[in-house]
Amino acid sequence: MDTKWLEDFVSLAETRSFSRSAQARHVTQPAFSRRIQALEAWAGIDLVDRSSYPTRLTPAGETFLAQALEILNALQATRSMMRSHQAADQDMVEFAVPHTMAFTFFPHWLMDLRQRFGAIKSRLSAMNVHDAVIRLTEGSCDLLIAYHHPTQPLQLSSDRYEMLSLGHETLAPYAKADAAGQPMFRLPGRPGAPVPFLSYAQGAYMARIVEQIIKLAPAPLHLDAIYETDMAEGLKAMALEGHGLAFLPASSVRKELRARRLVAAGPAEYELTMEVRIYRERPSGARHAKPVAEELWNFLKARGDALE
Repeated sequence: MDTKWLEDFVSLAETRSFSRSAQARHVTQPAFSRRIQALEAWAGIDLVDRSSYPTRLTPAGETFLAQALEILNALQATRSMMRSHQAADQDMVEFAVPHTMAFTFFPHWLMDLRQRFGAIKSRLSAMNVHDAVIRLTEGSCDLLIAYHHPTQPLQLSSDRYEMLSLGHETLAPYAKADAAGQPMFRLPGRPGAPVPFLSYAQGAYMARIVEQIIKLAPAPLHLDAIYETDMAEGLKAMALEGHGLAFLPASSVRKELRARRLVAAGPAEYELTMEVRIYRERPSGARHAKPVAEELWNFLKARGDALE
């Protein structure tokens, strides 16, 4: 049993749609379906009636839903209880950060922060966007850092959570440079000669941002998706080997651009700028607010200066 299966099942019960729940859980629909099937195999009975639309639960599924909610609530209560005993970690700031930012934005930002704020102990949990948000809402981290774009906002209530802006990040197309220093692949591509495209996995936050770039492109893009993964570092590695073109955060390719190992593969019309935000639970509702986390937040709030 994987507790994520229970969370998937609760999501499906709420949305009554495999596709919407897969998107909300930031996984592909086939992967989401396999997880529900795994849960049914564990339970030994069908929990979902797949003969109807919208999707509905079987009588056994309705019974199981009530138990799943009770189990998840009990687990969360137990976690909160255990965390209350972690006095030794009171000087440790715990961050939840999406995978991409863990390799790109966060190391540079933390080094700059230490120079301005002073020594700070930190623990980083890198995961997909959905799970990073869950870490904050469950009280399993002190601070969440994530990208923000108006078309893909995080569903965090301003009544319970507050936010500060840390700067901006640009997502743009890059490709390996040829012997002349020009991109091996360039947008928009041509009919009959599409650009080999290294894409983010369906359901990933960055995949939806790239969809916005394609949607807003001044001319139709001719792309042939030949590879996908949910991590920008994986796409960068493939691009560096010359497999195709990838949309990557500018902060992840600084060294490669300076060395001319990667070059821009399209004009500014094919770029999109996101805001980098940091979130925390408001002190009035925080379950285990740490003095060091409060001090850090007040420092960031007072400085009000963004790190680009």
